[in-house]
Amino acid sequence: MNFLKKLLTKKTAVATDQPFWEWFGENEAESFLAVKSKDSHRINDRFLKAIMPRLQAVCDNLYCEVGMYDDTRAELVISAQGDVKSFVFAEDLVDQAPEFSRWKITALKPALGVHNNSIHIGGYVFNCQNFGFFYDDEPQYPDEVRLSFVYPDFTEENKEVVTQGVFLLLETVLGERDAAVLIDQATVKDPSPEDKELIPIEKLIDFLRWKEKEFVEKYQGVRHATEHDNYSGLEGEDEGGFPSIGLVNHDLLEWDAKASHPWMLVIEIDYNKTKGADSKGMPDEKNYASMNGLEEALIGQLPDSAGYLSLGRETYKGKTTLYMACKEYRLASKTTHDLLQRYKEQLACSYDIYKDKYWRTMGKFREALS
Repeated sequence: MNFLKKLLTKKTAVATDQPFWEWFGENEAESFLAVKSKDSHRINDRFLKAIMPRLQAVCDNLYCEVGMYDDTRAELVISAQGDVKSFVFAEDLVDQAPEFSRWKITALKPALGVHNNSIHIGGYVFNCQNFGFFYDDEPQYPDEVRLSFVYPDFTEENKEVVTQGVFLLLETVLGERDAAVLIDQATVKDPSPEDKELIPIEKLIDFLRWKEKEFVEKYQGVRHATEHDNYSGLEGEDEGGFPSIGLVNHDLLEWDAKASHPWMLVIEIDYNKTKGADSKGMPDEKNYASMNGLEEALIGQLPDSAGYLSLGRETYKGKTTLYMACKEYRLASKTTHDLLQRYKEQLACSYDIYKDKYWRTMGKFREALS
């Protein structure tokens, strides 16, 4: 598909509670004509300015790309711009879409393959013929997919633009989901005589599928019951006299199968926004009770038996951070989002989900316990 217009990021309040697909159905004919015209001003004024605030009323991180899919149909791609925790909301919204004869509706940017795709940024051209990759095998982290992409014109001066170009091409080749999920760490570098033999980009998707299959087979069914685990309390104080109080699952931090739960869910509760912290940054009784209730509800809805491990929490300078390692990200994100909505009148909360196979996020706690 030749995308014509994308990423209208300015948010505008929506003056109606009309369901998204009901609104789209009422406007799809005119929107189709705007896209078919290939007139960027018309696409902006008649379509993107109207659809973007409605998408972001569903989820803040949803965006879209539009263009002609073929001679008779336009395509609407609902994207999360690589934000893993928002993937499920794009997918759910597309699953709810009715059939439209003039539209193809797609969740997340699709994989367009390696052929005849190129990115032009800052005077540089990125295509599958002018760079390759190699696998950085780290014995200490055997389950991580760490890749180095070698671009011949890479320098420290153009590092930012070249890295952006390479990553954009990877998203084009792999699709939004696979680019975010299948690679744990990626770097861009210039060629070096010490480099391993480069693998052509054409072989990237097969390589990643093989690594994914290998990983799934290795950890399929691995669970950890936390009922009898040991917990450790941690206390400290910074130079300004602000205390830090933590409680972590000691047994889990020593577990040798961390990679089986590769997704890190982090919830931040900010008492400063609700004026619920004392002068030392500790929550008052009301906020502490609400935080405990939220944590208990989270563990109740995402239990260890289903692949969700509550690792612990830390309170410092008016904020409590909850940590949970997860087998997957879709249900974890949706459940967390819904739970935080229930508590939004009591607590100011935000959350994120990201790949962290070896739980590096918990490194400071492991150091404190060693």
